[in-house]
Amino acid sequence: MDWAAAAAWRQGLAGPVVFTNGVFDLLHPGHIDVLDGARRQGTALIVGLNSDASVRRLKGPTRPVRSTAERALVLAGLESVDAVVVFEEDTPLSLVQRLLPDVIVKGGDYSPDTIVGADIVTARGGRVVVIPLVPGQSTTSIIEKLRG
Repeated sequence: MDWAAAAAWRQGLAGPVVFTNGVFDLLHPGHIDVLDGARRQGTALIVGLNSDASVRRLKGPTRPVRSTAERALVLAGLESVDAVVVFEEDTPLSLVQRLLPDVIVKGGDYSPDTIVGADIVTARGGRVVVIPLVPGQSTTSIIEKLRG
């Protein structure tokens, strides 16, 4: 969804709306664990997806491996994901401000005080949830393994 469609859709939802974000370049069990855990926190899950340009700025010129369209399609096909919204910025702050989720979720490499948008969610009475990481699962380790 584009931002306007996602905001309109979000307004029509009853129950807690959950937001998480990331690159989701090469989907792995750690991603699935966080997405499933996020979905269990509410009635709908919106995933903010870093654009290709944003990923390159954050992770370097060789990333992402998969294009924005490919990554969005894979995420949208997951049962736990209700909507995917792409953002061009390096952080999802503007998207969080626009969507005003009730719960914000990130993986265990974050803490509540380092999650972008957590203050917006908690100021509105919402919750911040950190899902423990699945050991040994990362896109970087998959890429390194493939390179030998």
